[in-house]
Amino acid sequence: MALKFLRFPKVRKVRRVKKREQLLWLDSVELEKRISNLIISCNLTHINPKRVYCYVSTGAKTRAYARIWGLGRIFQQALKIEPAYVIEAVSEKFDRLTSEQQEMVIIHELLHIPKSFSGALVPHRHKGGVNDRVVREVYVNMLRTKKTK
Repeated sequence: MALKFLRFPKVRKVRRVKKREQLLWLDSVELEKRISNLIISCNLTHINPKRVYCYVSTGAKTRAYARIWGLGRIFQQALKIEPAYVIEAVSEKFDRLTSEQQEMVIIHELLHIPKSFSGALVPHRHKGGVNDRVVREVYVNMLRTKKTK
């Protein structure tokens, strides 16, 4: 008598997917005022503060403290509007920083706006691009001008 080995059907493993916290964006008037003051005190005259919008996000899965979004030329033409920028502060990261560090992060994001204010963004790796050295220079110059006033 031959023994028959029973073959059990393969069990398919089901991966559990973690419920992701919902991503929310909240309009931030406080951050808008802060950015307007920094634009003036850092002498970034090429930036129109009325066309820079500010939001605070919660639930974002990013390493960044803040991000800047430019409105590309194709969208400007399609919607028949002027260039605009959105600065998003990631609350989980941004709120932990000291006020000086927050100012430096905001300056970093503002330096991504080109002199032409066209809706494009200045990259990190570019001659005259955005890096820590440039951010520190602008911040120190801002502090010097505040002390002299």
